[in-house]
Amino acid sequence: MKSVKQHSALSRLIRSSLAFLFIFSLNLSAQEGDAANGEKLFKSVCAACHRLDKKLVGPALKGITEKREQDWLIAWIKDSPGMIKSGDKLAIQVFEENNKLPMTANPQLSDQDVIDILAYTKGEPAAPKTVATQEIDPGVERGKTIFKANCAACHKLEGKLIGPELLKITDKREADWLIAWIKDNNALVASGDKLAKEVQDSNPAAMTPFPQLSDEDIEDVLKYLAVGDVKVTAVGGATSAKDQEVFDNPGFGVLPTLLLTILAFLALSLIVAATTNKVVVEGEEQEPSMLKSIIFNPFLRFLFVIFCVVGGAWLLFGWLMQVDLNEGYQPIQPIAFSHTVHAGDNKIDCQYCHSSAKHSKTSGIPTANVCMNCHKSISEYNGELFGDYSKEDLDNEIQKIYDAVGWDKENVQYIEGYEQKPIEWVRIHNLADFAYYNHSQHVTVAGVACQKCHGPVEEMHEVYQYSPLTMDWCITCHRETEVDMTENGYYKNIHDQLAKKYGVEKVTEAQMGGLECGKCHY
Repeated sequence: MKSVKQHSALSRLIRSSLAFLFIFSLNLSAQEGDAANGEKLFKSVCAACHRLDKKLVGPALKGITEKREQDWLIAWIKDSPGMIKSGDKLAIQVFEENNKLPMTANPQLSDQDVIDILAYTKGEPAAPKTVATQEIDPGVERGKTIFKANCAACHKLEGKLIGPELLKITDKREADWLIAWIKDNNALVASGDKLAKEVQDSNPAAMTPFPQLSDEDIEDVLKYLAVGDVKVTAVGGATSAKDQEVFDNPGFGVLPTLLLTILAFLALSLIVAATTNKVVVEGEEQEPSMLKSIIFNPFLRFLFVIFCVVGGAWLLFGWLMQVDLNEGYQPIQPIAFSHTVHAGDNKIDCQYCHSSAKHSKTSGIPTANVCMNCHKSISEYNGELFGDYSKEDLDNEIQKIYDAVGWDKENVQYIEGYEQKPIEWVRIHNLADFAYYNHSQHVTVAGVACQKCHGPVEEMHEVYQYSPLTMDWCITCHRETEVDMTENGYYKNIHDQLAKKYGVEKVTEAQMGGLECGKCHY
């Protein structure tokens, strides 16, 4: 006779633990902020006094969650005066650091509202708007094309350029008035229109009339300005903003995700093993071990195989992505040349030795004769010792230069008929053949310091590859680096045109076409 016994204490403990973890995860997910909602709240509540990237009335708030605890920030945003009165030391310190400017209390915000705002201050991009194809008027796309061809030089959808921002302008002005204003604003002002006169006085830059645009063209532009940039998806396949946000900003890195997968697999294995029933056969209790339950369960074996295949593929892909990434590469050179001694202690300019960097594609390796400009009269080392070298060792390193060029240091002259031997330096920085890089464009035109790419070479006794030299690294630099228009005579005409187009004195390399594939790969 067989009978089934109740689950063991271990089984009940595991079920209770999993229930606790489930509830904890729900609570944890509730604490994650919605950056898109946070952006709206930030603009309506905080933007009068704060910006993310720089100080306004109050300090810049980007990355504030890395400096302050979340619970403290929630209490501070909701009632900063109350925290100061309560004697909170950090609140008083922040108050005094900001010239004792009082911060407005925001009791109307819930804790979740504040968490959403804090998620936005992390700098995480909000989800783009998505609209199904069937919901979009075809005129929106036409209007976008016309806007970029005629209006984008002076206007942006969001943020002032030469003229004001135009997103949702149709909510502020009548369509008929906007059509008349865009086609010939000067004529509209001359007709005595009060609103036209007011708008013209509020914007000192004169607006170009567009008589070549038809009413239908302008109506399409207004349709575009009413909705802004939207991401179009196929009918029946439209994704919600929340889904898109999850896709663009998953919130977890690869390693944490892999760790969670492993933990989930182990938890599932324990559940299956722990819920294996005990069996009583003829009065004798038999209980299969948990280990056997895990090993012989076909479902768990199937999961284990899948996990090994996926995990192995991920590890292989990660390893392959490291191929030819030589960041930190530091080969042993034939002569113990110290950049710290030459560029650091003696302040020798980089381009004294690497003179071709400002004129050509390559920076060049200095010949031994360049070394001899100084070392004709410097035959021994009298500076601070470095590494494991003694003074005698370093004097011998200088002698290697003499041996290469045939210099007689005793008679202070070159040895007649001496067969010179080139110094075989080991190359450190080496781009792939399919990537084009020109030193002169960066050093002479853009004025980029050598340390920007090569790191603090003046502090390196032995030079190593400081930067990864990957495409992502280059593109990031192009997006962030501004080109000085006032002191740069190179390509002056195109620079002036770009400055006028974007309404700035400096444009980024990306705005100058630095993201075009053909600039580096052709």
